Amino acid sequence: MVRPLLDVAGLTVTAREKVLVQDFALTLARGERVGLIGESGSGKSLTAAALMGLLPEGVSATGSVRLDGVDHDLIGASDRQLSRLRGNRLGMVFQEPLTALNPLMKVGRQVAEVLTRHRTVPGRAAAAQRSVDLLASVQLPDPAEAARAYPHQLSGGQRQRVLLAMALANDPDLLICDEPTTALDVSVQRQMLELISDGVARRGSGLLFITHDLAVAASICDRILVMRSGTLVEQGATDEVFSRPQHPYTRGLLAASDLTATDGNGRLFTVATAAGYTPASARATPPAPSANQAPSADQAPAADQLPAAEPARAAEPAPAAVARIPTPDEAPASPLIRVRDLTRIYRRQRSSLFRPPAEVHALRDVSFDVAAGQRFGVVGESGSGKSTLLRILAGLDLPSSGSVTVAGNEVAGSREGQLRDLRRELQIVFQDPMGSLNPRMRVGDIIAEPLLLPGVPVPARHHAGAVAQMLAAVGLPQEAADRFPHQFSGGQRQRIAIARALICEPRILVADEPVSALDVSVRAQVLNLLSDLVDKYQLTLVFVSHDLGVVRHLCDTVAVMHRGRIVETGPTEQIYAAPAHQYTKTLVASSLSLHDGERMRAAATP
Repeated sequence: MVRPLLDVAGLTVTAREKVLVQDFALTLARGERVGLIGESGSGKSLTAAALMGLLPEGVSATGSVRLDGVDHDLIGASDRQLSRLRGNRLGMVFQEPLTALNPLMKVGRQVAEVLTRHRTVPGRAAAAQRSVDLLASVQLPDPAEAARAYPHQLSGGQRQRVLLAMALANDPDLLICDEPTTALDVSVQRQMLELISDGVARRGSGLLFITHDLAVAASICDRILVMRSGTLVEQGATDEVFSRPQHPYTRGLLAASDLTATDGNGRLFTVATAAGYTPASARATPPAPSANQAPSADQAPAADQLPAAEPARAAEPAPAAVARIPTPDEAPASPLIRVRDLTRIYRRQRSSLFRPPAEVHALRDVSFDVAAGQRFGVVGESGSGKSTLLRILAGLDLPSSGSVTVAGNEVAGSREGQLRDLRRELQIVFQDPMGSLNPRMRVGDIIAEPLLLPGVPVPARHHAGAVAQMLAAVGLPQEAADRFPHQFSGGQRQRIAIARALICEPRILVADEPVSALDVSVRAQVLNLLSDLVDKYQLTLVFVSHDLGVVRHLCDTVAVMHRGRIVETGPTEQIYAAPAHQYTKTLVASSLSLHDGERMRAAATP
């Protein structure tokens, strides 16, 4: 009988007598690729940390973790014993490379250190050369130059490749990847997945891939484990789990991940409404937006099997998820947002007395119109100029040249006082609500803040009625006004940010990656909420994202940005079905849906 590479039994992780992971079990063979999926807080990362012996202080593990060829249990092993295994028999790619890499060491030296520590090369010179070869193997451009760079001098995708090179340096038997593609652009994500898959295939390594992105798991994993609240609720072959889920929670995750499926009201499925969802792989035709039957009473999951949902909004007839594109006869005479030949140039600090400061062209000759009531999506990778464009639209930055008119307000040349009218007409929802909400202010005061006029001291309690109305509109209870931001979940904090943006009744809502940091189930709730509010308040929406699936679901028009330029714009379905620009074709091809992930894995399977 062939012994498994990794055998985990009864793994339990506790902190101060609180059980965080309970009775986790896993058997992983050499060459097998296993996905561990679940939402934030389900215990995925803690499980990986326990396997590596990297649990934080105050957190302990019991049970058994056996690695083939190691004569002792990894649970209870000393730091000296575990350090011999980490980087040699066990490799790990972390989610955030900036926290995993030493900011004071050059990249090549960090890769070489993995080799010299385990004495897999004869000396430092050989380690330095091998580190360049490893950086080349993960397709870093100019690996010799990259080896001489510090982590902050590389992009996010390049830093993640460095971590992968370090993890694979000594040909480990087991590679653990903890959300390695979460913060990456779609094209870089696709490249990373191919590198990970090729790397473990060449070495015959086992792979434990941790993610909350089900499309990513479908593209790379042979077997799936579903984790919820520290407990495994379902496991099996990827095709079986994703086409015929047995547990209601698994069905809920699949439904919330599938942006091509909507219910009878045109709303995305959530974990709580997923009983009527049909998995993409089980449909007779390729995925397309469709209306599914509402769940019958006998199909509905038991209440104790579903995760706690955020408070629901008052029931109303829900509008269709994607607004109809107005015909030319219906279009307004003048656009609500008009951008012409917009250019923004930043100048870096002078690095030499004899050379002029370097220039960065964040935007180059950008022109577009947004009509009133339109849902305008902006897609592109990091560094394409999306955030700079939004800052100029909101009057938070000024253009170097060109004209930007927002709701009749000219941005270029305007003083701060003149921009107040613009900001009453346009409000922003940012990507990270914790970064945009004052942690020392109560939620009621945060939401009421846009109503306060400069120089007019009006207590926030005078706006209690308006705050209560907005809390109800975003599906939060009235008592939420007396609490602080840290007392809410990520999805609830994003609802608070939306309420704050809408309380002054703007005509334009700008959303900058508002769901990129959310779990799939919370993402579906927030997207449904945005769609409802845009229709209810007759808003014009400018939605920025690197997730093409989200933009396709929510927006009727899309502009594609690349290196500071808009390379293509038009009706969403037309752009996605028949992209004209090569960059757009690359983005569309790199974007993963559940259906694409399953096909990608099937094509890669021998």
